[in-house]
Amino acid sequence: MNKYKTICISDLHLGSRDCKAELLLDFLKHNQAENLFLLGDIIDGWKIQQKKWKWDQNHTNVIRKILSHAKKGTNVHYIVGNHDEFLRNTLGLGLSFGLVKIHNHYEYIGLNGKKYLLIHGDLFDGILTYHRWISFLGDYLYELLLNLNTKFNWIRRRFGFGYWSLSRYVKLTVKSAVSFIVDFEKNMIGYCRRKGYDGVICGHIHNPEIKIIENIEYMNDGDFVESCSALVEDYDGNWSILYWQQN
Repeated sequence: MNKYKTICISDLHLGSRDCKAELLLDFLKHNQAENLFLLGDIIDGWKIQQKKWKWDQNHTNVIRKILSHAKKGTNVHYIVGNHDEFLRNTLGLGLSFGLVKIHNHYEYIGLNGKKYLLIHGDLFDGILTYHRWISFLGDYLYELLLNLNTKFNWIRRRFGFGYWSLSRYVKLTVKSAVSFIVDFEKNMIGYCRRKGYDGVICGHIHNPEIKIIENIEYMNDGDFVESCSALVEDYDGNWSILYWQQN
């Protein structure tokens, strides 16, 4: 069992066909922390609303495992994203699921003494905020690419090549192409500077990364659809990206 001060995961997309629920369950069985932050898009409400959802026993077991962590003393915080935005209407009620607390965002002081904004990130995505129909179209195309990606990697394995994410490559290329309209990272960094945060921890764009932008620490935990990644804080106050493969 790996033990950390803090674990951040996001974009699990429980309820979607692309969710890696079995792998996620394996991750939760082998890693625990004092703090577990679920940084949005945990449940894919979009797929459920569109009646394109898939929910099997592994999805249920993931929820049970998270609740089990909470019962054993882990501080579990659920921060709402755009795919589970139906929870935002309940935030004023102080809603919680058992010991799991729900937030729109959260302020966390790391062991390194830095003050971090923890947020999903969709509120800083101009495409989502101002052109919602583009976001839904992008979600549909992304699902199509994920399906193609499965077939593509089956062929790669037959020829002895490793996994390569076609959908992630295309998505990141598209994000770069529209960077002149919306710069997701700079929006977040600008907000953090104005509010006095030393850094931001987020998800949303499915691109795990740790870097410094204009003296503000930017950390993205990635996702559990393609990257299968998490952001972890050890007991020396160091942050790192953890990529998970089946044990």
